[in-house]
Amino acid sequence: MIAHSAWPVDPAVVGPFLIAVALIELTPGPNMGWLALVALARGRLAGFAAVAGVTLGLAVWMLAAAYGLTEVFSVWPPLYQGLRWAGVLFLLWLAWEAWRAPTIEAAPTPDARSLSGLFVRGLMGNLLNPKAAVFYVALLPTFMRPDHGAPLSQALTLGSLHLAVAVLVHSLIVIGGAGAARLAPRMQGRALRVEMAGGLVAVAAWLAWETRT
Repeated sequence: MIAHSAWPVDPAVVGPFLIAVALIELTPGPNMGWLALVALARGRLAGFAAVAGVTLGLAVWMLAAAYGLTEVFSVWPPLYQGLRWAGVLFLLWLAWEAWRAPTIEAAPTPDARSLSGLFVRGLMGNLLNPKAAVFYVALLPTFMRPDHGAPLSQALTLGSLHLAVAVLVHSLIVIGGAGAARLAPRMQGRALRVEMAGGLVAVAAWLAWETRT
């Protein structure tokens, strides 16, 4: 039997860590709200393209935290505030984009250009999401143990577990949103633009409130 000290992370923390990150990902937030709106309006394939962008954004924050780059937020708090408000403004821009779109058909068949656009929006939304940065700076270290692997290997292992949970939760949100679109009466044109824009404004307001310090 392999000694616990030989594991990259303490096996005793894996279960509590998975529960903690699952609860965090299931808490309503920017990712959940935006992905649900995308899947509802544009369908499952578009939702998964958005999930891919969100996941890459989370991976960037995970690597930044693992290599100590996110410590700059504690050294220079205005940078955190700048990131926070940039994320809020980005969501408001998405809301304006949805509002002014000439037409938004319910669950259209997305083309490669629209899929790549959703991927980039998911990526940018998470790179500008201070909640992701705070997760890796504040929560991840509490599950790391000095008698196991190097801090870098522990951070990468736990971060990878978080990414796996996030992909699962976000995929379920997309599947649920796309399923709800099929069951509910189709909304097209202005009604759908209003729903998308209003939902994104609500998500932006939530982000501004939840990440205040």
